[in-house]
Amino acid sequence: MKWTETYIPTLREDPTEAEIVSHRLLVRAGFIRKLAAGVYNYLPLMQRVLLKISRIVREEMNRAGAQEILMPVLQPAELWQTSNRWETVGKELMKMKDRHLRDLVLGGTHEEVVTFLVRGEIRSYRQLPLNLYQIQNKFRDEIRPRFGLMRSREFLMKDAYSFDANEESFKISYKKMIDAYFGIFKRCGLDTKMVESDTGAMGGKAAHEFMVIVNTDGGENIIFFCDNCDYAANIEKATSIEPAAQEKAGSRNRLQKIPTPQMKTVEEVTGFLNVPASKLVKTILYTADGKTLAALIRGDRQINETKLKNILKSINLEMADPLTVQKITGAEVGYAGPVGLKGVKLIGDKELLLMTDFVTGANEDNYHLINVNLERDFELDLVEDIRNASPGELCPQCHKDRLKTAKGIEVGNTFMLGTKYSRALNATFIDEDGQEKFLIMGSYGVGITRTAQAAVERFHDSSGIIWPVPIAPFSVEVLPVNIQDEKQREAAFEIYNGLKDNKLEVLLDDRNEHAGVKFNDGDLIGIPLKLIIGDKNLKDNKIELKTRCNNETILVDRGEVQEEVTKVLRKLDKK
Repeated sequence: MKWTETYIPTLREDPTEAEIVSHRLLVRAGFIRKLAAGVYNYLPLMQRVLLKISRIVREEMNRAGAQEILMPVLQPAELWQTSNRWETVGKELMKMKDRHLRDLVLGGTHEEVVTFLVRGEIRSYRQLPLNLYQIQNKFRDEIRPRFGLMRSREFLMKDAYSFDANEESFKISYKKMIDAYFGIFKRCGLDTKMVESDTGAMGGKAAHEFMVIVNTDGGENIIFFCDNCDYAANIEKATSIEPAAQEKAGSRNRLQKIPTPQMKTVEEVTGFLNVPASKLVKTILYTADGKTLAALIRGDRQINETKLKNILKSINLEMADPLTVQKITGAEVGYAGPVGLKGVKLIGDKELLLMTDFVTGANEDNYHLINVNLERDFELDLVEDIRNASPGELCPQCHKDRLKTAKGIEVGNTFMLGTKYSRALNATFIDEDGQEKFLIMGSYGVGITRTAQAAVERFHDSSGIIWPVPIAPFSVEVLPVNIQDEKQREAAFEIYNGLKDNKLEVLLDDRNEHAGVKFNDGDLIGIPLKLIIGDKNLKDNKIELKTRCNNETILVDRGEVQEEVTKVLRKLDKK
């Protein structure tokens, strides 16, 4: 492909709306263009990347025994109402009405549709196991689309669904998908870590996510892992070994109310009282499906709202607004406490059982209580793990090493759905004993567009993108320093045509631009290997080969270019 015949609208400046480096680079390098909030056009270079990722996904899914189908984007609301996800998915579900005012959904996932499909087709255990997949655009009504393709309202995804007769068969199907996923991401040039995750609105028994580890702001997920064993979980799911219980003293200090004028935050209160944050208990009011409750947690911890939501089995959970806090506690936000708090359920984190003589709000403006103690001063209605794990705590699996954390980008997920959807939609089969049973299901997603952007977030430098060879839009860029020079032009086209004849994907920068512009654009779009044709080297019948990942350069004879390019690309592909 010639640059002059390709649509590559590179930009000199970063786009103002881009928050993370991969988003900035994809826009600057002419891969994507914004149409609306969370909605993007994929330009020619991006489309080439997406097609390559899709091809890898197809090959690995087919190798694992899955069969490709294509299901409608437009789905009837009745299916989602039957599965009880019409409400539980919440406002992220992209809903619409047709001209007859019938409710429809623009599919963000296809559990209901695929279950509806097979329930009329699968009759016997002899037709199982079955795995169906598709690659298709999905829709999600994000409250705040951001980070480019990371959190967009329309995106490209592979979703697969397995159907099995029993748990033993399902375990085999699930393992096949896990192996396929590791194969997919390895072939894309990405190392991934599989972590435990919350099932969320998808439901089911358990779930895992595949994360690309990054050290940038684009790492939207925090994962916890242990070097001593294979434990790994995202922040929503991660647990840790609780601190050893301290021997409680026989007596408690006297409960006292202390003035704390205009002191509302943990930092302000603990600084004023000269106590560590671990000696304060935060009382945070939430509204869960219309009911108000109070969650209590140590001052130096963070509430894990996913855990809290799961414990409450609530659909909608959000922090109470200031008016609700004032009504329940009689005080402004910042002074809530459990002592004397009436009319709400008190849910405390397990660590509270180890605490004595701690600080809480007094439910009165400008006052806090000190020397507060459980049982004597108040009682909890429920004690559960409702906090985020912390790095440095003991691994909950091996009990030996300390947990570490890293930032990650989710590029794939797997769900053990069990019979959640087959029960809801009455998808059954007849087993070997002639008994009617519900199909056991699994769901498996790979974000095609997310994988592309994750690769950019993982591989880039100050000059631009550094694409892994397998998913790069082109493998080689041929760059004549001066296309107007007859000898350079002749050599460039000779090498360009020769590489094309050798089935390599080549981009020829045939623009009549200054060398600096061409070099900068070449680095920006991130082609793995650059062939530089300049006057000086050409006099010696030499061509300069420069790798994008480490800027290594070598000079090769003009007649050996094809052989050397193949060798270098093979070497780069193994990195």
